[in-house]
Amino acid sequence: MRKHKKRLIAIAFALALCLSIQVTAFATGGGGGDVAGAVQSTWQAASSQIKTVVNTVVFPAVDMILAVFFFIKLGMSYFEYRNSNRFEWTGPAILFVCLVFTLTAPTYIWSIIGA
Repeated sequence: MRKHKKRLIAIAFALALCLSIQVTAFATGGGGGDVAGAVQSTWQAASSQIKTVVNTVVFPAVDMILAVFFFIKLGMSYFEYRNSNRFEWTGPAILFVCLVFTLTAPTYIWSIIGA
């Protein structure tokens, strides 16, 4: 019983702490804000920075990971071919198509998104 009482007191304290430090957020001052307008203006302000980060960090990282997986799968398929005289093309082909898709994605992805 004592263990449950301690847990209940801890939970009540955490809840009281959360309720005491909460802050209500509004899209604009006054409480009746236009959330869609706030999101749109935020996207317009940050879109160039987001595009730069995605084009210089995210896509190259994904490309590198896919390239490593492609060459590993290609090597594994070759060693499997040496053992069974059958070359499995499915895995390397899927990884190659994904690699080509992510290599060419920065040229057209922003026109699809509208940024």
